[in-house]
Amino acid sequence: MGAMSRRAPRPAAATHCPCGHPQPYEKCCGRLHRGEAAATTPEELMRSRYCAFAVRDEGYLLRTWHPRTRPPRVEFDPALRWVGLEISDTTEGSAFHTTGTVTFRARYTDGGRPDALHEKSRFERVDGAWVYVDGTFIE
Repeated sequence: MGAMSRRAPRPAAATHCPCGHPQPYEKCCGRLHRGEAAATTPEELMRSRYCAFAVRDEGYLLRTWHPRTRPPRVEFDPALRWVGLEISDTTEGSAFHTTGTVTFRARYTDGGRPDALHEKSRFERVDGAWVYVDGTFIE
């Protein structure tokens, strides 16, 4: 699977953000991707990272990945399309915590075939900002 440097088209201004919130992308995850705001909880970061996969924003994904687990690059499969995110559980992650988890199911199609990724992701604060550490797949 080779790296794709081309971004996916941005969602239309009038459509809901790919993260599942009803706001348009530009007012929801787009502002985080552009660096106009930072995620305030692990769930918000999880949603914005899911959206970054959907729009193929490698820079944002790398910036929000913990330095000790960050890969050198993110590879996007051109046959894969992210089509929905469901958050099932969160732990910790408030202003009083330095760690948190988010359990989610991310639906996608691979060459048109539907599938899903079910994961419990761990997040930590680094220099005050939430970052993704790693995840455990759930069968």
